[in-house]
Amino acid sequence: QVQLAESGGDLVQPGGSLRLSCADSGFDLNYYTVGWFRQAPGKEREGVACINAVSGNTIYVDSVKGRFTISRDNGKNTVDLQMNNLKPEDTAVYYCATPQVMGYGCWDGVKLEEYDHWGQGTQVTVSS
Repeated sequence: QVQLAESGGDLVQPGGSLRLSCADSGFDLNYYTVGWFRQAPGKEREGVACINAVSGNTIYVDSVKGRFTISRDNGKNTVDLQMNNLKPEDTAVYYCATPQVMGYGCWDGVKLEEYDHWGQGTQVTVSS
């Protein structure tokens, strides 16, 4: 059973950095595409970044390009999101997710409809 868990959220000042991790205790994440999403208060959940399990290709939403990096840590069985130069508008609950099918997804965007399993989220607050 897929059981995703996010960690690493915190309060950080503008311009600061955080590293979020997505772990799964039951499945090898290397076989699954993983997406990172976020949801700010009063807003819809939006895709941030994803990494395809087969090609290793990564996709980022325009607002985080050049600041965020998604990567796999095979030794830890995690998919991490390194976030640099954080801005107040990055404040949100961040979620990781995987599709039901191995290797599926993250082909032409970070799309909610491609993902079936979700973690509980971790809060990121960017404020001075």
